[in-house]
Amino acid sequence: MSEKSRHKSLRPQDPKKTIMRLFSYFRFNRILFFLGIFFIIISSAAQIAANGMLSPIIDSLVEYDDMNMFIRYISIMIGLVVAISIGQYLGNLLMARLAQRTIHKIREDMFAHMEKLPISFFDSHSHGELMSTFTNDVDMLNQSLEQSISQIVISIISVVGTFIMMIVLSPILTLVVVGMLVVMFFFIRYVGKRSAKNFRIQQAALADMNGYIEEMMSGQKVVKVFNYEDRAIESFNKKNEELRKASTNAATYGVMLMPIMGNLSFVLYALVSMLGAFLVMLNRITIGNIASFLQYTRTISRPITQVSNQLNTLFAALAGAERIFNILDEKVEEDQGDVRLIRDEKQGDYWKVPKENGEYEKVPLKGYISFENVDFGYLEGQKVLKDINIYAKPGQKIALVGSTGAGKTTITNLINRFYEIDKGRILYDGIDIRRINKFDLRSTMSIVLQDVHLFEGTIMDNIRYGRLDATDEEVIEAAKLANAHYFINNLPNGYDTYLTADGESLSQGERQLLSIARAAVANPTVLILDEATSSIDTRTERLIGKGMDKLMEGRTTFVIAHRLSTIRDSDAIMVMENGRIIERGDHDYLMKQKGRYYDLNTGKVELA
Repeated sequence: MSEKSRHKSLRPQDPKKTIMRLFSYFRFNRILFFLGIFFIIISSAAQIAANGMLSPIIDSLVEYDDMNMFIRYISIMIGLVVAISIGQYLGNLLMARLAQRTIHKIREDMFAHMEKLPISFFDSHSHGELMSTFTNDVDMLNQSLEQSISQIVISIISVVGTFIMMIVLSPILTLVVVGMLVVMFFFIRYVGKRSAKNFRIQQAALADMNGYIEEMMSGQKVVKVFNYEDRAIESFNKKNEELRKASTNAATYGVMLMPIMGNLSFVLYALVSMLGAFLVMLNRITIGNIASFLQYTRTISRPITQVSNQLNTLFAALAGAERIFNILDEKVEEDQGDVRLIRDEKQGDYWKVPKENGEYEKVPLKGYISFENVDFGYLEGQKVLKDINIYAKPGQKIALVGSTGAGKTTITNLINRFYEIDKGRILYDGIDIRRINKFDLRSTMSIVLQDVHLFEGTIMDNIRYGRLDATDEEVIEAAKLANAHYFINNLPNGYDTYLTADGESLSQGERQLLSIARAAVANPTVLILDEATSSIDTRTERLIGKGMDKLMEGRTTFVIAHRLSTIRDSDAIMVMENGRIIERGDHDYLMKQKGRYYDLNTGKVELA
């Protein structure tokens, strides 16, 4: 993405639509919103009235020398000050609570929606980008909701009310104020335009640096293995320097506006004072009128300055809100499956398949998987799989062998329906998997990946992740099946040992054993092992061999392996290259053919 497009992405493309959508979230807290606005209006109106009270208070002494009138107006002023204080406190408090509840709801919606998005969404969006939206954009929006809404309402009421009062007090002096406000407006426009540009650059640089930090922190092992520390520091320093320059430029224009507006306000104050004194001498207005008018002069420029200072934050918040709403507008993973899985301890599990006549057919859950002339590509026009045909029966072990990028993992992703095929069909127990409800489909499967992901929590919780309703006894049995029970018992707290940072305190082999135990506790019908033992040493591999055999017993198993010694006992071995199955058969048959598989086993060629 070019710098220009990056900066453009930080501008709200449709501010009106975004604002209306934000306001739609206030419906969840209507009382807070309307009460907050009510008290803000009360405090703003009281502030305007309090400024106007200066005129009769001063004139009651200077013009009329009436102490009773003075006391009466002072009492009214005290009441207005109390109203201002209470109104501001309650208004700001309610708006702050509204902002927090709104952000709370937006965060909930974002996370819930992201959990429903297809895998393809995460293929095209980096973790750093998504984390930046969850943190920077949400925080900026929170800050804007807390401050900007109340400030804008106050400013509108203050400017309109003050302008009306100024016209009532002196139309001539009001013309002077209007002329100076026009000058202020042009300064605000000139400085604000440049400030907004640099602020957008700053936000882009901040997002870029945050994404880089997240990437480096998650890949520290790779950084250290390849001695990348110095280069990583150098790259970070460059990004940090870009952020410093952008922040400095943004701050330069940001701090410039307040002194300019302040000095122009002083000039306006001086002009009104001199012209007002002249009008007093001509008996056109009173001294009290001048005092109130001068106060209004300060009041009318203050909200304009405050709003102009918040414009950058407001536009950045709106741009962030658009990115949030863009995520919320992403299409969720579609699931039109009408075939449901029925768990029945007496009759056995079965698929409930609707028929055209309104009745249902019961298809026993067995684990027959077949690919029929399947084509698939992640991108349009770029096929990854071509004319794939596979037939797997319950209890069979199907091995997939081939070079990196041959399409092995893609096949397992299609069985899970992480992606939809372009051509052909995949059948599960004779049912097109596109008809099967995705939740039910995936509940019959377990997958063990090469890269194990463990969650923060106890070992017991991590194994139970395979089936949340599993009892402690079932978890322990699954660990025994995977031969993980021994090392778990030797940990200080056994199954209650708390894991952090993706189980970094465990060895790669131990983490893999937990992953296998997690798959075992799910009691799957179909088991997928994607390089499951590639990160385990030969001794550990032998340790879990028997457990793996028990785990695969009676289940349809798909095995992806680079270590060919682990798949020799497979019922069928599929040799893949360039998205096609070029050889198929068991180990003995393929060795007799002396083709690609034979060459791989004899070392004539290696898996690339």
